[in-house]
Amino acid sequence: MDIYVRRGDSFWYYSNLFNIPLQLIIDSNRDLDPNALTVGRTVKIPGYAAVDYRIRAGDTLWQIARSRNIQVDALLLANRNINPNGLYIGQMIKVPTRITWRIVQGKKNYDYGSLMSDLRRLENVYPFMQVPSIGNSVLGKRIPEALIGSGNKKVHYNGSFHANEWITTPVLMTFLNDYLLALTNQSSIRGLSMLNLYKLTTLSIVPMVNPDGVDLVLNGPPEEEPWNERVVEWNRGSMDFSGWKANIRGVDLNDQFPAEWEKEKARNPSQPGPRDYGGEKPLSEPEAIAMAELTRRRDFSRVLAFHTQGEVIYWGFENLEPPESEAMVNEFGRVSGYQPVKTIESYAGYKDWFIQDWRRPGFTVELGFGINPLPLSQFDEIYEEALGIFLAGLYL
Repeated sequence: MDIYVRRGDSFWYYSNLFNIPLQLIIDSNRDLDPNALTVGRTVKIPGYAAVDYRIRAGDTLWQIARSRNIQVDALLLANRNINPNGLYIGQMIKVPTRITWRIVQGKKNYDYGSLMSDLRRLENVYPFMQVPSIGNSVLGKRIPEALIGSGNKKVHYNGSFHANEWITTPVLMTFLNDYLLALTNQSSIRGLSMLNLYKLTTLSIVPMVNPDGVDLVLNGPPEEEPWNERVVEWNRGSMDFSGWKANIRGVDLNDQFPAEWEKEKARNPSQPGPRDYGGEKPLSEPEAIAMAELTRRRDFSRVLAFHTQGEVIYWGFENLEPPESEAMVNEFGRVSGYQPVKTIESYAGYKDWFIQDWRRPGFTVELGFGINPLPLSQFDEIYEEALGIFLAGLYL
């Protein structure tokens, strides 16, 4: 919600007036100097929306404010140049309304359009969250990152490396929404203060690494030539893409990283297809390149890649993982009920490369149980299991 600076206003005053943590207001207005506010400048107040209200007979600003549990001055700030003594029937005003509900409704076929729509809405209500692009997919879709906080502990989560594991995206987006909601309402999640976590951590989330693949699984072949024909050919003539894990070029993005890539290539398909083809070389695909460049740029303390299925958490790679990884994965297992597994004979994955090159904790979390793509009927259960891991990833 936008308001306009008046003479004598301060971020501290806005924080008290709207009951929003001062740091969130500062972080929502990075282009403004809190100590030198200019009269007439726009200030973003996170966690609020300005809702239209039509004046009725007998209305006063005091009555409207009281019925909405806000201060009269909040109404004055949201309605520039309003005359409190000159209201007239039918006049439209803006009423600051605290957001106390989820914007993201994740229990649906969650394609790229759903993701981008929800991110725009979240960014509008919670402007302390930044949404930069990390790169583009093969088909030119922007791959967004949600970035929250500026603490020294840099934590990264990602989902939908694999197309038919797309349910990981709405699970991540639901947590993102719940985190933002708890911050502006100064509430806890499972007894944990989110504001404390916000101050200590920088959370990076790439909710959908493979947007072209997700759209293929959910919506069928793209219109673009030559991909619309090629994917059907690679899928053995079938229009059922429920078994498709790869990107639109038939490359498995989680077999794309330079961590014993040759071993993975030697035992996997040598041609593009629905799954397990690692490409002609490591980091050949724009989605994998974008993830690698992001990881180098952000210098993460830890990374968690969310996949489906199996209710297990893989945490090792070639004995290169640091000692603290074991204690961390045991906590992840405790809060989720998932089984920690140190390693399997698998190479060239994102968390493998992170462990190998940074010697820091990296995890692959296999959400849910069954056959991919997991049914939406599992969504609530999966989210409750994953929530403990999302929180532990921040507080450990």
